[in-house]
Amino acid sequence: MTMAKRRRVMAGNWKMYKTIAETRSCLELFLPLVAEAKDCDIVIAPPFTAIASAVELCAGSNVAVGAQNVSWGKDGALTGEVSAGMLAEAGCKYVIVGHSERRHFFHETDDMVARKTLAALGAGLTPIVCMGEMPEDREGGLTEEVLRRQFLGGPGSLTGEEFSRILMAYEPIWAIGTGRVATPEIAAAAHRFIRSCAAEQFGMEHALRLRILYGGSVKPDNIKGLMAQEELDGVLVGGASLDATSFASIVNYTS
Repeated sequence: MTMAKRRRVMAGNWKMYKTIAETRSCLELFLPLVAEAKDCDIVIAPPFTAIASAVELCAGSNVAVGAQNVSWGKDGALTGEVSAGMLAEAGCKYVIVGHSERRHFFHETDDMVARKTLAALGAGLTPIVCMGEMPEDREGGLTEEVLRRQFLGGPGSLTGEEFSRILMAYEPIWAIGTGRVATPEIAAAAHRFIRSCAAEQFGMEHALRLRILYGGSVKPDNIKGLMAQEELDGVLVGGASLDATSFASIVNYTS
């Protein structure tokens, strides 16, 4: 499959960490460190409570703000949920959808992921749609079967036009927060398979334009090896994005 030139995305998922004050401190240090990074899109996803502060601090910078989750509903009696329109109004440009922790701990299904993706697109947000296999899937040789099912049930249910406006992230669950990172070759093989699913569903042009990020124990010491793989269009960083200097070194890596 001939590779097209795709702009990389370096995204940080802060999960349930950082108060508003901690968000401000982190971004005040981080923003100057990445101010000269022109060759990639930079995204940070703080907790809901810190989104407004993050948007304020990132205004006029090269860093965009995303959310970590979204409801599929526009409004209504959905206690505790936050709509895509609310996120857009708050200044978010991106939203993470179907993260493995949402799937695993909160039992989100492929159908929920599809509905959330549509809601995000409807509000003008760019969804970062996550997928990945459990340790037992990898050990049982079921990685491609799981990825195909997640693809077809989630982003594969979109129209071609809708699909052209999403990002995807491959997150092997066995590598998230474990310190066990997929080798660059394992990650690239999974990305190639996801891209082949996109080609089957939407055609080669959409597949070649699709940007797929890798997530799973990404750190400053393994970013170069991961980014050396043409199939990896960026990273979705967890723990290492919580430290401004660490995440800046990932963003500013030199190939």
